[in-house]
Amino acid sequence: MAVRVQAEPFDFGAEAGRFAAGRTDAGAVVTFTGIVRDRPSGGLSRMEIEHYPGMTERALAAIEDEAVSRWALSDSLIIHRHGPLEPGALIMMVATAAPHRADAFAAAEFLMDYLKSRAPFWKKEYGPDGAEWVAAKDEDEAALDRW
Repeated sequence: MAVRVQAEPFDFGAEAGRFAAGRTDAGAVVTFTGIVRDRPSGGLSRMEIEHYPGMTERALAAIEDEAVSRWALSDSLIIHRHGPLEPGALIMMVATAAPHRADAFAAAEFLMDYLKSRAPFWKKEYGPDGAEWVAAKDEDEAALDRW
């Protein structure tokens, strides 16, 4: 089980490869990677993600612990970046390993939903009209209702 909050880019292929390598304790590995997307109308120059060091890692570790207690996971990984990110940059990654795919998929979705709506990160988008904070979306909050 691991949580990493970092400014540096990560190599999704290398991370997924390390996570899955040599596993005999799991029949399924599920991965998800979030990417900074441009606005539908274009023009996003960058997104800046802020967090409170220490607090953020503790919050992510707590939700990872909850996933481990709810599903039969062999392992999990959460990577989330902070700082300035341009469109197309990898922003986060979740990986779960479990003896069976249902647990790996469910735990990965649970972690992704939490990261999207409740993780203590603050996002600001910069475009041609200046900067604006990214507000929480009702559909992201509603996704938590299934858990």
